Amino acid sequence: MNRPALPTPDPARLAVLDEPALLAALHERVEDAWRLCREVHPGLPRPEVWCDLRGKCAGQAHFGRGGLRFNPLLYAENRLDFLVEVVPHEMAHWLIHHLEDGQLARPHGREWRTVMRRLFGLEPRTTHRFDTGRASPTPYRYACGCREHAFTARRHSLARRGRRYRCRHCMGDLVYGGRGGGGDTT
Repeated sequence: MNRPALPTPDPARLAVLDEPALLAALHERVEDAWRLCREVHPGLPRPEVWCDLRGKCAGQAHFGRGGLRFNPLLYAENRLDFLVEVVPHEMAHWLIHHLEDGQLARPHGREWRTVMRRLFGLEPRTTHRFDTGRASPTPYRYACGCREHAFTARRHSLARRGRRYRCRHCMGDLVYGGRGGGGDTT
């Protein structure tokens, strides 16, 4: 594996940043990643940047809006890993999409993995390992024959309107069991 192409931010400096400075650091990291991508694709448009993503997703390349969306809560709680991994991950999607025939590429396919390894010098991981408990509370408890499942308010609302959910393990129907604390979904 190559060395990461972007310099690793100073964790001590990141730890003390207030919200505006943290947002500025994110914009700076996106700009650095964009400049690196322009070395291989000079016509790559600069993405807009929004911190309006909620839930378990850390980032998203949003081609319809013309930019990258990030989860501010997950960023604030995972500052270093977010800048080192999530920003290049989303910028790799942005680059691939803008290449000729890039819209036909699979989201985490060969092209994306190549960009992550060769351009950014990172192991291509399709998902993050951040604790999403505070970012995506799941207070609605459902059960099947083998375990308990936690639903978000949105998923609970869909279930109450008739959408059926089944357990991936036992294939049993999930049945509402009441509200509980936050936690991971299964």
